[in-house]
Amino acid sequence: MRTIPLILCAFLAGPALADEAEVDPGGTLNPDEMTWQSMLDRADRGETDMVLCASGYMLTKSGDHENARKIFENCAEAGYTGAMTWMSQLDDNGLGADENPDAAAEWNRRAAEAGDAVGKLNHGIDLLRGRGIAKDPIKGRRMVDEAAAEGIVAAQRLRGAGYDLDEVTPDADNWKYAPLF
Repeated sequence: MRTIPLILCAFLAGPALADEAEVDPGGTLNPDEMTWQSMLDRADRGETDMVLCASGYMLTKSGDHENARKIFENCAEAGYTGAMTWMSQLDDNGLGADENPDAAAEWNRRAAEAGDAVGKLNHGIDLLRGRGIAKDPIKGRRMVDEAAAEGIVAAQRLRGAGYDLDEVTPDADNWKYAPLF
């Protein structure tokens, strides 16, 4: 008869012991490591690494642009140029926040100045177009030429087309890039 009360006490104490294990200063047994939530928790703590930054790509491709922005912004600020070009794309298209061509152009400039070939192409296009940055066709062509020399096929096509932006951007977006005056 004494066995039942002992089993009942152990059963009832189980959840309390589990709660103690979660706040154990020695760490968490079997931590949550490769889930979206764990990636977002790490981003909230300001962490960055290659795997975490790559998870931003999966989030944005799944349509979760707000959470992708959290990850990409941390990674971009830490110097990951691929995250800078993704931040530019999000800002340019108003994904996860309001459209912000100035911020988009700034991310492209930073990626270009850090030596990223895609950033150079994008910065060159911004300069050719004058979106988010003052129009400067000479500097824009130079950026496109650098990207082309570094093997970016779209930059090579753009240069080969005499810097005609319709070569690399869909004409469906022309409304977006037209002057406002």
